[in-house]
Amino acid sequence: MPRLFWLSGVALAMLPAAACAAPPANLTDALVAAYYNNPTLQEQRAALRQADEEVPTALAGWKPTVELQGQFGRVTGAEKYNTTSFDPLTQKYVTTSSKVPENGTEKTAQVTVTQPIYKGGKTIAQTRQSKNDVAAARAQLLSQEQTIFQNVVQDYVAVVADQKLLALQQSNQDVLTKQLHDTQTQFNLGEITMTSVAQAQASLAQAQEQVQVAQGNLRIARENFRQLVGEYPADALAPPQPLVLPVSGKADAGKVAVANNPDVVAAEFNDASQKDAVDVAFSALMPQLSLQASAYKQSGSSGQNTYTSGASFIGQLTVPLYQGGSEYAAIRQAKAKEQQAFAAVLVAQRKAYSQATQSWEGMVSSRAAVLASNAQIKADAIALDGTEREELVGTRTTLDVLNAQQAVLTSQVQQVQNIAQMVNYSYAIAAAIGRLTARDLNLPVHAYDDQKYYDAVKYAGFGTGAAADRRAGIAPDGELLNAPPVPPVVPVSDSAQTAP
Repeated sequence: MPRLFWLSGVALAMLPAAACAAPPANLTDALVAAYYNNPTLQEQRAALRQADEEVPTALAGWKPTVELQGQFGRVTGAEKYNTTSFDPLTQKYVTTSSKVPENGTEKTAQVTVTQPIYKGGKTIAQTRQSKNDVAAARAQLLSQEQTIFQNVVQDYVAVVADQKLLALQQSNQDVLTKQLHDTQTQFNLGEITMTSVAQAQASLAQAQEQVQVAQGNLRIARENFRQLVGEYPADALAPPQPLVLPVSGKADAGKVAVANNPDVVAAEFNDASQKDAVDVAFSALMPQLSLQASAYKQSGSSGQNTYTSGASFIGQLTVPLYQGGSEYAAIRQAKAKEQQAFAAVLVAQRKAYSQATQSWEGMVSSRAAVLASNAQIKADAIALDGTEREELVGTRTTLDVLNAQQAVLTSQVQQVQNIAQMVNYSYAIAAAIGRLTARDLNLPVHAYDDQKYYDAVKYAGFGTGAAADRRAGIAPDGELLNAPPVPPVVPVSDSAQTAP
């Protein structure tokens, strides 16, 4: 009897992840493994940490700079003195020379502290810009996380669907093998002609070809899965189910997508960052004020036991009058970039709306197709049963039976494809509305906390990042410290890969 693969309903929750470190056996396992192991996600997390460093870089504009300069050298030589005097005995002027040797060391040390007071508003604008860049990078990380998860879902669904399709093709091959045997028996008894035998042989050959194609498709799907997740899926996989979505219709999905899609959020923060970049460029036209204090000490310059020292405190005001026009070009360029960033927001909004509404329409149509294909399978099965009965009494031919069997197979294959599309569309809607993250899916993972690294480096004046990485749970190679070990990738035998 025909059966509806995968589903007994239309909106079921995902299965819980397995507790052991076995190959992913359900969709949650696959998503968890990808969250920990996918290098693209690790790359995007590192990009976020790079953006975090823009904040302490900008805040450094408020802080003083301290410099220490020193010189040390050996002094070797002599000072020559000439003295001219009048000799009363000879009634002549006499010049005498004398030398004073100078041998020793000369040492100089100077410390300078510079405190910026006003930089034309540049520091304030750069601080705002850096914080907007961090917010944009966080949204980009969520966008990348959703992209990875959506691809994992598609690859997982592809593996399950290809397993189902392979099982259908193998079952069809078995049926046609028996059909050919029965046809040959009838031919030997003289009940049918050789034409019927040839038709049965052709159908069996085609079925064998389709089995080979299905096996190849399954192997490809497993390789695609391994590329994303880092390991092959288990042989027995739990059927994935459509997501229960937090939106009630197409219009609602489009509205939420425009407001909540991570690409839209990232574009909005990028636009805000470019507005701040205009203020940064304007600061080049403004005066700048700073204070500088220095102290120095120098010894050995005028003698072995002599030294000089001093200190200074200076206020420095710089008023730009003309700088060649480059500062105005930078302002115009920054304004054009802001206009570009604003247009990018509109592009992202339209794209998110389109993704949400198109995916909703796809889910609705595929759901209807699932119901229709289920009815078609039942009708084709009844037709096949009747055709087989009619063949027994001679009113139908072997070709009629083969065609009826092919119709059942075609409707079953179409049903599997319709269910796969329905599942994929539901996750595509979740991605479009920004609800396909580890947090929204309630995945059992130690989630990457993007705030910890930011807090560790925001006001940091020293350190090269090792302590901040540890605080954020990041290993030196960029992986999560609390991630489970990745099992070695062992290629599976052909028989295991093609098992239904």
